[in-house]
Amino acid sequence: MEMNPDPNTHVVPIKSRRIWRDLARILSTVFNPFLAALALFVILAHVGSRDVVDFWRLLLISTIFTSIGPMLYVFRLYATDRISDLDMSVRHERESILSAFVVFYTLGTLTLYLTHAPRIMIAAMLGYTLSTILVQFITRYWKISTHALGITAPLVALTLLFGRQPLPFLVLIPMVCWARVYLKAHTPGQVVAGAALGAGSTFLLFHLFGITPLSSM
Repeated sequence: MEMNPDPNTHVVPIKSRRIWRDLARILSTVFNPFLAALALFVILAHVGSRDVVDFWRLLLISTIFTSIGPMLYVFRLYATDRISDLDMSVRHERESILSAFVVFYTLGTLTLYLTHAPRIMIAAMLGYTLSTILVQFITRYWKISTHALGITAPLVALTLLFGRQPLPFLVLIPMVCWARVYLKAHTPGQVVAGAALGAGSTFLLFHLFGITPLSSM
């Protein structure tokens, strides 16, 4: 007599796959470029400010142009059905949005410069501007990962500033890269290229602006 198959046979593998997918989505959401930029400029504003009022002034200027403004712009496009999803998965949609980001970051760089912000904050904002211009150009031909770039650049900047203290957080870079590949948002090459661009642009801007570790100041 043939036995009926156990209905629970495939429950564990299916649940396991769902857990990994949920983890990848959480990593992509929590460590998205907008929130990573917010965290970076909170730290930079704290380092560069003279007092509490100056801290909030620097933080407000920087986050309006790197996090709040761009994020609200993307939400508005999504709410009005002008983009397919919040991840900007469609390449031609992403290219036009990146144009707006370039405007945000350029205005942010000019505002920080004209308000005599610390050099490190101007360099960081300029880094976002130049990186986004490169990403916009690359996006015409290839979908480079902005998540990988967005998590790598701030962590490399903090490591160059603080030395060994931020090193444990560098594990977030491969974690976010894995999440983007697991969700099939990018290929391994696209996340590696995004991380390389983030690290390379940060090293270059630190060198051009002559920014040294805080321990040596």
